Amino acid sequence: MYKLNNELYFPPVETAHSSGILAFGGDLSVERLILAYKSGVFPWFEDGEEITWFSPEWRMVLFLNQLRITKSTRNILNRNNFKVTFNQAFKEVITNCQQIKRKDQLGTWITDEMLASYLKLHEMGYAKSIEVWQENELVGGLYGIDLGHVFCGESMFSKVSNASKIAFIHLAEKLKKENYQVIDAQVYNEYLESLGCEEIPRDLFMQILKKEVFVQYED
Repeated sequence: MYKLNNELYFPPVETAHSSGILAFGGDLSVERLILAYKSGVFPWFEDGEEITWFSPEWRMVLFLNQLRITKSTRNILNRNNFKVTFNQAFKEVITNCQQIKRKDQLGTWITDEMLASYLKLHEMGYAKSIEVWQENELVGGLYGIDLGHVFCGESMFSKVSNASKIAFIHLAEKLKKENYQVIDAQVYNEYLESLGCEEIPRDLFMQILKKEVFVQYED
């Protein structure tokens, strides 16, 4: 596994360990983070740990025509109990993602340094958010890095049932209309699978990321 220095560089993703770890060290400058996402790499570590960069062998993605909406979720959408906005409260979303208590997780991987860097990325137009409101209160949302054809999801939160799911569905539907290729959900979990995400080989993800392969979606 590679040890990064001050040089803006990542080794080829094919050299990643079987755990998905590609490199350690470096920094969380906006320049390095932009290079990371464009290279198929993302940071993932807990507060107090060394910066760790991942590029897993299997990548969790949503092909936008595979979005799964259950009948009960469709009923929630139809009731219009939530208001959804795009990129209107980024700081509030990422702060909630940082502070929300999660099952089986002692700390947070959104460190204060990382939060500051993503706020800068938001100012530059790379980091974007989806907000879910109920009676003018922010009750859910998600944020990620927008590469123009791939949206790299980073984290989501819910203060009421289904709020993050509503955010994800609205994001997927918006991106499909705008001819995006996939949502990058990074690593497997059952919740993402329930929404239609699936694992694909890293080399296929990289081909999509580099625009060597194009996913065709019917209207």
